[in-house]
Amino acid sequence: MENNSKDSGARQALKAFGVLGGVGIFFAVVIGICIFIGSLIDDWLAWEYAGKLVGIILGFPIAFYLTYKQLKEIV
Repeated sequence: MENNSKDSGARQALKAFGVLGGVGIFFAVVIGICIFIGSLIDDWLAWEYAGKLVGIILGFPIAFYLTYKQLKEIV
């Protein structure tokens, strides 16, 4: 009985690690996409770094919202 509880604990830990690792990668990718779009806006409108800054500022709330939405579906 003890061995079974250790196995289920290890499985739960691996599952949690997988979910949280995926969420972290998703978060980073969303912010990266926002920064990339800001960079394209920089090139198009000939701004110095304002587009990237806007991409970073808008990227974090978008990433938080999408991550929250993704975690809400999992739980």
